[in-house]
Amino acid sequence: MARLREPRARASRWRVDLCWVAAITFGCYLIAGALDLQESLTHRLARFETWEVDELPLSLLVLACGLVWFALRRRGELQAQLDLCEQAEARVADLLAHKRELAQQLISLQESERRALARELHDELGQSCTAIRVETALLRHCAAGDRASMLAAAGRADAAAQELQQLVKQMLRRLRPANLDTLGLGAALQELCDSWRERSGVDCSFRYEGITEALGDAVDITIYRVAQEALTNVMRHARARSVRVALSRLASAEVTLRVQDDGQGMDPGIATRGLGLLGAGERAAAVGGELQVHSAPGRGLTLVLRIPLPEAMPMVVAPVPPSSNEVALREAA
Repeated sequence: MARLREPRARASRWRVDLCWVAAITFGCYLIAGALDLQESLTHRLARFETWEVDELPLSLLVLACGLVWFALRRRGELQAQLDLCEQAEARVADLLAHKRELAQQLISLQESERRALARELHDELGQSCTAIRVETALLRHCAAGDRASMLAAAGRADAAAQELQQLVKQMLRRLRPANLDTLGLGAALQELCDSWRERSGVDCSFRYEGITEALGDAVDITIYRVAQEALTNVMRHARARSVRVALSRLASAEVTLRVQDDGQGMDPGIATRGLGLLGAGERAAAVGGELQVHSAPGRGLTLVLRIPLPEAMPMVVAPVPPSSNEVALREAA
């Protein structure tokens, strides 16, 4: 509202100033006519005819007009600069508000993740550790000749230890995907798609080409987390029958991750990005990349992540790593 009132107040001031200029000009005209100012000046300046002093009024008038034109030009340029500054300040304010909102959401997500880990540590790990302690206590109190009871307690303790190990692996995978460090980005994404397909029951294929070496830890973890978030959103919201995940580097010096589903889609003009996609966009921006979401109601959703790469990095087409089903069939053969 204040921005709307400011141009109106400025226009009102301009009208007042123009009225003053018109009034002063008309007053000078009346005074000059009453005093015959032009004739008086002509008579007084006649003695300086050799110096052409009588031409000074016209020259000074031209100079005044030129200064007015110069001032108007500079004023227009200054107004344009002020408009740009106002737009930049508004943009900065919007970005700061967006950053504050994102920071608050990320803090909330971090706290919720900590609560979830603490709950799992207390419930799952605590129960497994208690079960192992119970069985080991039973072993200590078993009679020396009661071999059957000792073997049963040892078996239950072993089963509890295996459950505990699996739980620890799941927690570590949530914190940091181990396959990303040991097998590389392609194999880690293949394992992610395979495990997601088993959990969701939705067909998920993965295609990987154009990259034969690591892209750097920051780029690798960004691509992995964005793919993970995209698959999570498909499971929660898309109601899809199939998902296609592709990681490629073709003609341009950039790597592209594309996650496409055939679900219910959404209207990008109405729907707002959740915390997961906001975090994915921030991850992409942190490595100089860009995250785009293309969708329409009833036509699925396509998430595209593009990250520029150093031009010196070689581009060789790599074979697609086999899925877990293919590996099982080869071993069976």
